[in-house]
Amino acid sequence: MTTLSIFDQSQPEKARKVTGNPEEIRERLARHGVRYEQWPTKDLPADASQEDILEAYSEEVSKLKHECGFQTADVISLNPDNPQKDAFRQKFLDEHTHSEDEVRFFVRGQGLFYLHFGNEVFAVLCQKNDLISVPDGTRHWFDMGPEPAFTCIRLFTNPEGWVADFTGEDIAGRLPRYEALAGAAE
Repeated sequence: MTTLSIFDQSQPEKARKVTGNPEEIRERLARHGVRYEQWPTKDLPADASQEDILEAYSEEVSKLKHECGFQTADVISLNPDNPQKDAFRQKFLDEHTHSEDEVRFFVRGQGLFYLHFGNEVFAVLCQKNDLISVPDGTRHWFDMGPEPAFTCIRLFTNPEGWVADFTGEDIAGRLPRYEALAGAAE
């Protein structure tokens, strides 16, 4: 189940608000310019290629490209047997920003986006069917957990793809990780 946990950065050990209501999640994120929607997913084989996935969602991807000016789309997929999983997880665990919106549509599995707004951090456990668009300049990080199992479509305005500007702050290390929050949502 998709959840939203809200933390005060001065008390990062305990969420003060947790909800699994998709409409409440959408409304709370929208107040910060974050787009959150739930889209139907399509039945695809477990070994579907990037091309198969992009073809299956070509209408949705085209709509987002037209609506938001995205230039490219790709698919990122990670499984627990990936020998580079620890390095991939570490790459996204520090707070950073982007000069473009970060858009993810979860085709399979789940991952945890942390969004830092002033003194609050919103932890959004995204699942299959979830689309999240984090506005450019938003301080955030992503935790896929120690045993990642997800597939996402990513859209970019920059043809180079994912480019991060790390803030150097330690807030990401002070909040509960994926293991604590994803386990509580199950």
